[in-house]
Amino acid sequence: MDEDISRENVRRRLAEKMAGEITLSDKPGEALKKWRLNFDIAQTDLSGYLGVSPSVISDYESGRRKSPGTLIVSKIVEALLDIDESKGGQKIHAYEGMLFSEIASRAVYATYEYTYPIQLAKLATLIDADFVNKGNEKPLYGFTVVDSRKAIVELSSHEFQKLYGWSTERAMVFTKVTTGKSPMVAIRVTTLKPAAVVLHGISAKNVDPMAKKMAEVDRIPLLATTKDLDEIVDVLKKYSQYHVME
Repeated sequence: MDEDISRENVRRRLAEKMAGEITLSDKPGEALKKWRLNFDIAQTDLSGYLGVSPSVISDYESGRRKSPGTLIVSKIVEALLDIDESKGGQKIHAYEGMLFSEIASRAVYATYEYTYPIQLAKLATLIDADFVNKGNEKPLYGFTVVDSRKAIVELSSHEFQKLYGWSTERAMVFTKVTTGKSPMVAIRVTTLKPAAVVLHGISAKNVDPMAKKMAEVDRIPLLATTKDLDEIVDVLKKYSQYHVME
C-alpha cells in the first residue's frame, strides 16, 4: 500500500511540475513539445490516446492553434503519464529523484536550460565539433557540461540521471575524455538518454570505435571537439539570447 501511495505521489508531483511549466511558459507549445519528447511519445500516439487528430497536437506545439487552457494541458499531461505507465513507468520512475532531491556534485561544470531549442547542426557549428555518429537528431533544450572522470567515479546510475535537469532533450558535454568509451557506457546503463553527446578534448578520428557503436545502438548523435571549454560554455549561453531556431 505504501509503495502505491508513493508512486501516486510521484506522479502527482510530476504532473504539477509539467502542467505548471507548460501553462506559465511564454511558448506553451514549445514546453508541451519538450515534455512529449522527454517521454519519447510520438504525436500520433498522444493524439490517439486523447481521441483527437494528430494535427491538433501538431498545431498546439507549433503555435498555430491558440494556446491550450489549463484543462486541456491537464488532459495532455495525464495522457503522457498514462502512456508511460502503460509501458512500465520507466520515465516517471527516472524523474523521481529529481522531484524529491537536488544533486550537488562537483562533477557538473556548467548547466543551462533553453526556452527556445537549438538545432544540433547549429550546436556543432558553434562549438567546432565533428560528428562521430549522426544518430536521431532532436531539438536541444539545454546543455550540461560534466567532468567525465568525476561523474563516473562519484555518481551512481540513479544520480547520473539527475545530470539531465528537467529535460533529456539536451546536449551532454563530457570533459577530460581520452577515448569516449566510459561516458557512453554510463549512458547505456541509465533509463534516460540525452538528445546528444559531445566528447570534449578529443578529435573525432580518435574516438574509440566501441563508443561509436554504442551511440549507433542507442541512436544518439555523438560529436567530438577540442575547442576551449570556457569558450564552448560562453557561446552556448549567448546563443539563448537570440532564441532563433535555424
